[in-house]
Amino acid sequence: MSCSFVWLKDDFRISNNQAITALIEDDNKEKIALYIYEEEAYRFCESQKWWLAKSLEIFQKKLEILKISLDVVHENTTKSFKKLISNNSFNRIYWNKSCHVNDNIIEEEIKKILNNNNIFYKEFEANLLNPVEKIKKDDGSPFKVFTHYWKKAEQTYLRNNHKFNDKIFKNYNQDLKKNKNIQAIYPKKNWYKKFEKYWVPSEENAEKILNSFIKNSIDNYSVNRDIPSIEGTSKLSPYLKFGQISVNRIMEKCLEIKNKKIGFRKYINEIGWREFCHSLLHNFPEMERNNLRKDFDNFKWNKNEKLLLKWKKGLTGYPIVDAGMRELYETGWMHNRVRMIVASFLVKHLRIHWLEGEKYFRNTLLDFNIANNVAGWQWVAGTGADAAPYFRIFNPILQGEKFDSKGDYIKKWCPELKNIPNEFLHKPWEMPEELQKEKNIILGKTYPLPIVKHEEARNLALKAFQDLKK
Repeated sequence: MSCSFVWLKDDFRISNNQAITALIEDDNKEKIALYIYEEEAYRFCESQKWWLAKSLEIFQKKLEILKISLDVVHENTTKSFKKLISNNSFNRIYWNKSCHVNDNIIEEEIKKILNNNNIFYKEFEANLLNPVEKIKKDDGSPFKVFTHYWKKAEQTYLRNNHKFNDKIFKNYNQDLKKNKNIQAIYPKKNWYKKFEKYWVPSEENAEKILNSFIKNSIDNYSVNRDIPSIEGTSKLSPYLKFGQISVNRIMEKCLEIKNKKIGFRKYINEIGWREFCHSLLHNFPEMERNNLRKDFDNFKWNKNEKLLLKWKKGLTGYPIVDAGMRELYETGWMHNRVRMIVASFLVKHLRIHWLEGEKYFRNTLLDFNIANNVAGWQWVAGTGADAAPYFRIFNPILQGEKFDSKGDYIKKWCPELKNIPNEFLHKPWEMPEELQKEKNIILGKTYPLPIVKHEEARNLALKAFQDLKK
């Protein structure tokens, strides 16, 4: 059959998309974009089901303009390909390589099947600055220290940088029939509908956000990125995860800045951290479920479902922690500085295993990708590569005072504290009872008392760490 496919994964864009470009230029008249939805892969990613389904709906409209139909199937990837081949459904296929090592294994399996059936295929690079296997030390071993990794990775990218041709498209706001296979991806509970207030998962919106960030925010990024009450970060992470924008596009736009200030360097380093995380997971796939630093395998973690649940619900009694967890549940995103604070609180104040936090973030973050999530949690826990030492324990009181001094962020996500005087904002348990009544804040009722005392929790964490070294 004279039909060409593009195998879609996390690459819902037309611009900077080599596989889509190859399909457009293909001389077969019938062109199909194939998305294979494996339910098991999203079993613990409820938030991302919304972003994925919405992305497919929006992208389908763009593909229609290009005379490319979208086929969404719910099946195991290998079975799906075997079925398509047995039905003689296509004779050429293109795809962009995945960023994730587990997906790469599947891709290799598909290549064998295609080769055995003499079907033409072409695989293009993943949505990374450099091929993940390319950046190694001079002796061929993988990097474990970010600064050393990024120095080489950035230099390699700048040497080999090549621009893709962008495509220009007319309006694609036509109405299409609802695709039942896309509708079936949405979460079963309607809690996700609130995300539509905050996000539009489209390529155009990603480009708009990037341009606005570079024009208005990147110069002050080095300072503003730590202040959760303002829009100091780009918030492009969900778009990058699902490929509404390519990392090459972000780098190209950043490199066009004529007067590059420290904000530029700090932002570029964050892109480098993403690359580093993918490199780590590619070279050490065991870190997805296990400590990279094996000495932590004997660490005495607590198993306490009650405390874990209070952390998830933003009811710890520490305002900056609670604000972050509530922002996450409401919007599917959390400010990066606050991510570090809430993660530190879980693994050090509560001494609950980092895997519990990783699992919850996996389920609730719209920008979740395995590499960043695992590496981030292991960094905070002190169990990973180039990690923060375990004895570096974020003080949630001081963190709040430093990065949300006026309480704008806290009061937005913990409105029960909106009347609290500033001197008690980050430690409301010190507020006198008479003042509590006057301000309609009754600790233990309208807002919880701390589930642990900071100094006690810190000392217990340090003792557990010292016991580990014995």
